[in-house]
Amino acid sequence: MSGPARSEVVDVSNRTAIVGAILGTAVGDAIGLPYEGLSRRRGIRLLGDPDRHRFYRGRGMVSDDTEHTCMVAQALVASGGEVEEFARQLAWRLRWWLMAVPAGVGLATLRATANLWLGFPPSRSGVFSAGNGPAMRSAIIGAAVDGLERLGPLVTAATRITHTDARAEHGALTVAYAAWLARRASRVAGEDFLARLRSLLPGDSAQELLAAIESAVSSLARGESTEAFAASIRLARGVTGYVNHSVPVAIHAWLRNQGDIRRGIVDVIRCGGDTDTTGGPCRSGSRGARRACRRSVCWPATRSFSPSCCGMGSDERCRRTERARWPGKTGRASAMNVASARGSEPSGDGEAAW
Repeated sequence: MSGPARSEVVDVSNRTAIVGAILGTAVGDAIGLPYEGLSRRRGIRLLGDPDRHRFYRGRGMVSDDTEHTCMVAQALVASGGEVEEFARQLAWRLRWWLMAVPAGVGLATLRATANLWLGFPPSRSGVFSAGNGPAMRSAIIGAAVDGLERLGPLVTAATRITHTDARAEHGALTVAYAAWLARRASRVAGEDFLARLRSLLPGDSAQELLAAIESAVSSLARGESTEAFAASIRLARGVTGYVNHSVPVAIHAWLRNQGDIRRGIVDVIRCGGDTDTTGGPCRSGSRGARRACRRSVCWPATRSFSPSCCGMGSDERCRRTERARWPGKTGRASAMNVASARGSEPSGDGEAAW
């Protein structure tokens, strides 16, 4: 295999960023899933505030957003970050994922994956769509890839395998770049993020997205909530699956709530609409989210949040608690909770003491 060595492209040693991106996506996905497709007011009226799992009896379940993130992570590891091999690895994972008949798969992703089974190569399987499918799975690339010059080609490969519209690629690159920046800075200023993003997204096709993110930065300067920002861009009834709607809302929630995963989750899901997808990028792009996810294992694992679990002194104690609270459970929710426990660490700065 030709191309850069794995250590030059994918920094697999940065366990905190990689695990945090996956768990951040999973937590936001699972909390937001019951609210998907509901308007802001209807979701709160039917289910209550999105401050805990409400999928079934206080428990949650991840959707295709988390599954795609895990497939991208697997493809990065298997390929070492070499772009063509990465696309090939991701294509095979998408093929077999479709055979499991996943619920709620997007039309563009369904058609593109069917094209893969029909023999189209990853470079030609995508369909023209500006949906947010690629954006929902791109944060892990920003968390794992070390060199910024490698970020674009990998995001392009992960996007075009299902979506060929340039707007889908711009949205995915925005989310990946947010995760890449958050990995390196304790706090990212909105103005700085926007200025850097302009240099990454040249061309007319990116202007709508850049204008929306500029509006998000201005909204933050005025001290507005994420709900108020969504309403200001005509999304008062819920955030749609159009990438130039969902990505700016997720970026607003991330910039507003850096270091506070709980408030970020609640803020973005309160906007309604495509809540499982907007939830994931908001958390996985946050440096604070990576720490909070690992300390907030009780939130995904139990019916109500217990701050005492966050103070556990070892991974083994978390695993024992997990086994006690989920006896005999082997489903998707239980598997994700066990993974959360294995990634947990005691808090050193008191952050996210819910």
